Amino acid sequence: MISPAATIDSSLPSARRVLLITYPFPPVGGAGVQRVTKFVKYLGKYGWQPTVLTVSNPSVPLFDHSLDGDIPEGTAIHRARSLEPGYAMKASVGSGAGPKRGIKARVGRLARGAGNFVLQPDPQVLWMPNAVREGKRILRERQHDVILASGPPFSTFLIARRLGRFANVPVVLDYRDEWTISNAYWENKKIGRFSRIVQRRMQNRVLRSASAVIATTQASASALEDQCRRAKSKAAISWIYNGYDPDDFAHIHTPERDRSLFRVVYTGTLWNLTSIAPLADAARKFVDKRPDLAARLEIVLVGRRTGNQVDVVEAMGKLPCRVTVHDYMDHAKALGLVASADALLLLLSDLPGAGRVVPAKLFEYLASRRPILALMPQGEAWSLLDGCPVASRFVPRDVDSIAAWLENAVQSHAADSADSNVNAGDIQMYSREFQTGQLAAIFDSVCRPVTV
Repeated sequence: MISPAATIDSSLPSARRVLLITYPFPPVGGAGVQRVTKFVKYLGKYGWQPTVLTVSNPSVPLFDHSLDGDIPEGTAIHRARSLEPGYAMKASVGSGAGPKRGIKARVGRLARGAGNFVLQPDPQVLWMPNAVREGKRILRERQHDVILASGPPFSTFLIARRLGRFANVPVVLDYRDEWTISNAYWENKKIGRFSRIVQRRMQNRVLRSASAVIATTQASASALEDQCRRAKSKAAISWIYNGYDPDDFAHIHTPERDRSLFRVVYTGTLWNLTSIAPLADAARKFVDKRPDLAARLEIVLVGRRTGNQVDVVEAMGKLPCRVTVHDYMDHAKALGLVASADALLLLLSDLPGAGRVVPAKLFEYLASRRPILALMPQGEAWSLLDGCPVASRFVPRDVDSIAAWLENAVQSHAADSADSNVNAGDIQMYSREFQTGQLAAIFDSVCRPVTV
């Protein structure tokens, strides 16, 4: 039965511990890191003490030390070494994907295909031997009441299954993304029929071992309920949205900017599932129709660009409007740019399954109290913005309407408009502290009663 998680009674006994298994954890950067880090930050308020099991040598593209301050002093953090190659080597192999020709590209595609075939369900499975060994040591030295595994990478779930059986404690799986959607759209992640069969069986096994499964959207929870039924799993299904932390907005430094320009800001990775092509096409139409207004439009992009998004952004840079591109910047600085925006860009491609996705940045956008330009298919994210009076929504293929919106926004822009915040509605239910209470309620429901 699917249900939204509820907050717990904070007066419950406080002697319980959770082993949180996560590959992305500070100093790793990215949206997925924030979810697990905020859980660690607030779990103590709900009577749960976290022990973190993570990787000591993460093979990732991004690091963000600004998130270190969210980890409470005294938190037990154990890091196990992975046997993966460094990210630069993985990226070099992955660059062989796509239409490029030549020996290097061909070798890259072959190596990437072989890696996807052998390393199931993901390359991070090379972390599993040492993670299981370290996890067993942790569980032998101190009793834990529940194990929480957050994925992707989904090899984390395999680790949790092994450790849950070893210690005979309930396992909770946190799906930050759906397994099938990740396989379909992840950078350099294309799997064949054999891999799909193997991973379907893997997922069925971990679901049968789980006491509870958490999704990040209600629609994803429904999809996971179907998967649990097929796997004959008895896990309780619920969802906890991604959210925002009010503490992150307490001391934002908003950079100086030219207030005469209408500034559109996007923060996050541009990839298949968040293509900027609809905005690029709309901006092209806008400047063709109103060349007199083109110089008054500013588009600021913050984050990585993968695949064909590199080419789309380069083409945007040739337009007569101002396009500013930043590589990944730490979370605090990115929020400063968010606060400087006249409109915040929310992207979701019109692809199968995308309607079940809610970009994590949506909630921080709401908390920033800035207007939102959402280019996405109708689905759960679209519905969440129903009550937001400052959100303008367009399906990605409606380029003409997006261009008309840009024209009207630039033309009517007042230089001082970025100084006044807007009403985004009641968003308290999306605070990270509230959501950690929901997680604690799930732990309470799967654990043995505490004897006093």
